[in-house]
Formats: sequence, C-alpha cells, structure tokens
Amino acid sequence: MSSPEAFDAINEVLFNGWAETIVIYENDTLQDPDTQEPFIYIEVVGDQLEQDTFGAPGQNEWVEDGAAYFHVMVPNGTGSREARAIAKRLSNLFRERPVDSMNFQRMSIGSGEPGRDFPNFFAMTLTIGFDRRDTTGS
Repeated sequence: MSSPEAFDAINEVLFNGWAETIVIYENDTLQDPDTQEPFIYIEVVGDQLEQDTFGAPGQNEWVEDGAAYFHVMVPNGTGSREARAIAKRLSNLFRERPVDSMNFQRMSIGSGEPGRDFPNFFAMTLTIGFDRRDTTGS
C-alpha cells in the first residue's frame, strides 16, 4: 500500500472536485450494496520508496513511486461506454495538476484489465501512475 501522504493527496483531489458518483476506498463498505448506480472503487498502491539524494543525515530526498487504480463500477449488462466516459472525466481531475509534492504521470483506461466482472457490476479501470517526494526529516 502507499504512504498516507499519497493516499491523502488523491483523496483531496476527489473531495474537492468529484461529485458524480459515490467513491469508496480499500476496506470501505458500500453503504447500499443493492445499488444499481455507478460508483468508483479506489486502490492506492506505493510500488517503492527509495532514497534519491545522498547527503547529511535527515536531509535526503526520497521518492515514492506508485499507482492509483480507479475501478469504475457500472451495473452488469449496461455496456462499457459509460464506464469509459466516467474514467475519462476522472482522469481530467489529475492531468497537469500536482498536489503538494505529488505528481501524476502516465494514465490508462482499461490497460491490462479491460473489464472485470464483480457481483452485479462491470469494472473499467483507470490507472494513474504517480511519484511523490519528501525529505527524510519531514
């Protein structure tokens, strides 16, 4: 899983800019499990955290590389176009908009897993890569 700072940066973007659908994160409960409305299930994963500079102790820069997976969930049997459109609108929130020390990079709609069936839902996944930098002492 990612650092709390990476998770918080993504949550901040969504809190301030997204009202189209319900948003849930890993280990959250969908309030209405019988819903037939689209929703977003989000996983934030930090792939690695490594030292990027070498100098005085407590003053080195570290970089965290990771990805956020936005699983756009739409009811089974409704096709994939609306899921793609929602994923595209989500991606626009993160394009060319760093948050604090976090930069959002390569984005993909459906890459690797073009659609997965969950009970009663179809998922179209938006993947957004990120890097985040901080200093040892911060």
